[in-house]
Amino acid sequence: MKYALHCFAQSGNAYKAALMLELCAADWEPVFVDFFDGGTKTPEYLALNELGEVPLLEAGELRLSQSGVILDYLAETLGRFGPENAEERREILRWLLFDNHKLTGSVSTLRFRRTFSEHGEDEVSAFLETRAKGALGVLDRRLTGREFVLGERPTIADLSLCGYLYFTDEIGIDPRDWPSIRAWLERIAALPGWRHPYDLMPGHPRPDTP
Repeated sequence: MKYALHCFAQSGNAYKAALMLELCAADWEPVFVDFFDGGTKTPEYLALNELGEVPLLEAGELRLSQSGVILDYLAETLGRFGPENAEERREILRWLLFDNHKLTGSVSTLRFRRTFSEHGEDEVSAFLETRAKGALGVLDRRLTGREFVLGERPTIADLSLCGYLYFTDEIGIDPRDWPSIRAWLERIAALPGWRHPYDLMPGHPRPDTP
């Protein structure tokens, strides 16, 4: 099976899927979506993904959106980084939901405001930073004494949770300040096939940046 992943380099959510494909040595190609110039809102893209979001995975006739759904599908079809039993399946789902709602939900928005918009520092940024630090604290405590989120082996829970945390200079807070997170990110980066999002997906650097 050859996969096509609609993505762009600055998207941590797309990185979750791209990293999974790369770590699994899957046959895949990135399809650049020009998000910053409205690429997800064109009629052509909306015909592929009515949510108007990235990532979008194409696997033959199948089209999937939402990073957690894509990771779950790839774990099943590629046979790696998935649960080994029903208990692990629920635990992975718990951390995917935590990531989307609490960690990615705050870190990604905070990064966007500080790096890609002209909002500057305001009450919204302060609120998002508080939420991001709270979520990072939860993750750091979870990882204390563990190699990975579920234990000794990485799963798609790890690949989801790390999605935005390698953009260390763009968030305004450094995830590596949490010692268990720092060591965990280093373990993920040591996995065979790991690549930084800016090296894995097209669109970096942006034409309008130095």
